[in-house]
Amino acid sequence: MLLLSAAFSGASVAMPAVAQESVMAPGEIIVTARRVEERLQDVPISMTVYNEDQLQDRNVAVASDLATYTPSLSVNTRYGPEKATFAIRGFNQDAAAAPTVGVYFADVVGVRAQGGTASGNSVGAGSFTDLQNVQVLKGPQGTLFGRNTTGGSILLVPTKPSDFLEGYVEGTYGNYDQKRVQAAVNVPLADTFKVRVAVDRNKRDGYMKNHSGIGPDDYNNVDYTYGRLSIVADLTPELENYTIFHYSESDTNGYATRYESCDRDAASPFVGGSLTRYYTALAACDQIDRQTARGDGPLDVEVANPDPRIYLRTWQVINTTTWQASDMITIKNILSYGEYREQAGFSLYSDNFFVPNTPTTQYFASQGGLAPGDRFQYITLDTQPGYDAAAESTTTEELQIQGRTLDGKFNFVIGGYLEFSRPIGWNQQRTGIYGNCADPGTLDCSGGIIPVTLPAGAIPGIPIALGGSAALISQSRTKMSFDNHGIFAQGTYNFTDQLALTLGGRWTFDKIVGYSESSRYTLGTFPLVGTIPLQQVCNDVLNHPTDNPLADGQGVCNTKITQKTNKPTWLIGLDFKPTLDTLVYAKYARGYRQGAVNFTNPGLETVGPEKVDSYEIGAKLTFRGSAPGYFNIAAFYNDFSDQQIFGALVAKPDSGLAGGAALINAGKSVIKGIEVDSGVTLFDMLRLGAGYTYLDTKLKELTPPTLSADSPFAEIIPRGVVGGPLTYSPKHKLTLSGDLSVPAGDAGVLKLGAVFAYTASQFVDGNNKIPSYSLLTLTAGIDDIGGTGFDLGLFANNITNEKYRVTSGGGYESSGIQDFAYGQPRMYGVRLKYNFGT
Repeated sequence: MLLLSAAFSGASVAMPAVAQESVMAPGEIIVTARRVEERLQDVPISMTVYNEDQLQDRNVAVASDLATYTPSLSVNTRYGPEKATFAIRGFNQDAAAAPTVGVYFADVVGVRAQGGTASGNSVGAGSFTDLQNVQVLKGPQGTLFGRNTTGGSILLVPTKPSDFLEGYVEGTYGNYDQKRVQAAVNVPLADTFKVRVAVDRNKRDGYMKNHSGIGPDDYNNVDYTYGRLSIVADLTPELENYTIFHYSESDTNGYATRYESCDRDAASPFVGGSLTRYYTALAACDQIDRQTARGDGPLDVEVANPDPRIYLRTWQVINTTTWQASDMITIKNILSYGEYREQAGFSLYSDNFFVPNTPTTQYFASQGGLAPGDRFQYITLDTQPGYDAAAESTTTEELQIQGRTLDGKFNFVIGGYLEFSRPIGWNQQRTGIYGNCADPGTLDCSGGIIPVTLPAGAIPGIPIALGGSAALISQSRTKMSFDNHGIFAQGTYNFTDQLALTLGGRWTFDKIVGYSESSRYTLGTFPLVGTIPLQQVCNDVLNHPTDNPLADGQGVCNTKITQKTNKPTWLIGLDFKPTLDTLVYAKYARGYRQGAVNFTNPGLETVGPEKVDSYEIGAKLTFRGSAPGYFNIAAFYNDFSDQQIFGALVAKPDSGLAGGAALINAGKSVIKGIEVDSGVTLFDMLRLGAGYTYLDTKLKELTPPTLSADSPFAEIIPRGVVGGPLTYSPKHKLTLSGDLSVPAGDAGVLKLGAVFAYTASQFVDGNNKIPSYSLLTLTAGIDDIGGTGFDLGLFANNITNEKYRVTSGGGYESSGIQDFAYGQPRMYGVRLKYNFGT
């Protein structure tokens, strides 16, 4: 009741996701949202800031964890939290699209990840350890930041080496056998040379329990190692060199989703239905019936994958050189190189399928196909031996010149940005479809649901025709190169101490060069013969209708696509400060997101860029005195065109494909809303915060491209409904927080904390809607126990143990199944931290 009354008392109505010091002393929080250090309350951007204590209390270990507590920020964890994609204010990332939200570490964008499944090009697991703060910027930020994005940016600011010998060691033990150790040490080797080292090792069992009896006992586990080395060298009093090397390695069982519904009336192929949809829909119904008979709950799954794995390795080195050329000019150069590698083998739809027992399946069994009760798999991805599912490097170079005039009326930033992402190997996988495969990566399969006939005499010594069953193996390898360059300038002129005008502009040049070799095996299994390859054809049936890779090699299926775009973006803003503690602003910005290339969909491999015109007005108010705090509010309106929309592809019956997922320019939308963010400190010990976002998204136009007559696909089904909302765009998100710090004499400082987060219902897969959910986090502890430097803390996330859906795999249109992923259940544990040094 205290939290609620404070949150809506008029002086504090918004966001808890701010650094704790900002509530106590708003002028002391320094952010870099405009590439220079500024007071949080002086920046005309709607943003959220977390400090290290808040990240720890919320158990934020990977970037996707932020979305639970940040209004306006949503996340799609379709392929697991380490490969999450983000949405701010309804700007989503689907399929192979470029991110709408840029994730930056020490001012450098995340290393590109160009595997076969979507990824947000984020930072590696563990990157949230030992941070100074995290800043979530809302709205287009392309004028000053590396890659152009339409939704916003997330900035991770690592703790910089300092002049003090200090550090900490922290251990955590929690339920699901969580064991986590974090440590950091800062060593000033000289007045001009300082080093800081940070490490994080985190391991936890999965919370999705597997009942198939095959493979691991659980999914959605955590197992990563992270390390960082930071060095600051003051080469001269005016020249600083700051180098960071960080490394992340995550090796888990991957994710699992739970089947919730199926098409029990799937049409038989004998009455015009799809053979593959008939088998998968009814097999999914049987799986749901087994779940019901066991009395399974939302966190129980049934996945028949003997060896699932998602292995991610990311490393990056960042060098920032800052030269104070004069009192008026600062020159900064930021150079980075990083690599991303991924190996992945998992069941795309978390299935444990058996051939259903119907007259239709009995007939195909009589023709040599799989018999009712035989196992088959829907779509199983696997890494081909000797290759990575993704292997990409990213090099960036950014030069900034920051300056101001002698009278202080005009300050500016100008610069240039270069980014080169290059393959460091093939992105190569084999995918088993409709088969019974022990290992699709090595073509170890036996049978499938597709009936086939081996002609008489095709095998020496077999004079009769044999009926059998077949599985499909899609073998795809790609190499992707990206060039993203830009020149930019932004300046603010202060007409008076109260009134300022900001103008910014950028021209971005993007280029994608993609090369693909993609084919499909048909592996037939026959009595007396076993499993043999019947044929291998190119998946790109439009450009390679007659090529024979089985005879001539995979290279005959080559396709090369080059896409170039260049666009201007800009910013116009007006700021008015009637007092030191009051800021009112209005701005108009053009946002842009580059196009994309996706080879998995013949005839629909490319998508063009999208743009948005963003309008925002806002106010930031600071309160001082006995109850210091702040109140920030922003209203925004976005006109979104050439929108990149995800569309489900329904394959033609004779195509041999399992459907697809295309990215198409099909949409126009309007996105509008209000964000409120505030906090207050009472009695010098109780910090209260609240945040609320109202988001109204409406799809105005949805026109999919026309398929050619020779396309392997029969239909494109765009995800969304004209007049309906966009995906990952809950209409309401509310967060309330309270932190109490009470000195307890020689015993230390008693600390209590609570965070309540509410997320309204939302669409997560075009036409799939998940219900609303509320999460409560509680923390308690004593800092500096008895003056020893030890901190002891208890934490509990999702203390009510709510079972809530977070995303959907989709696929009802093409396969008659509907599955959902679930968020973390109650997580609790104890932390012990030792602080040493100054």
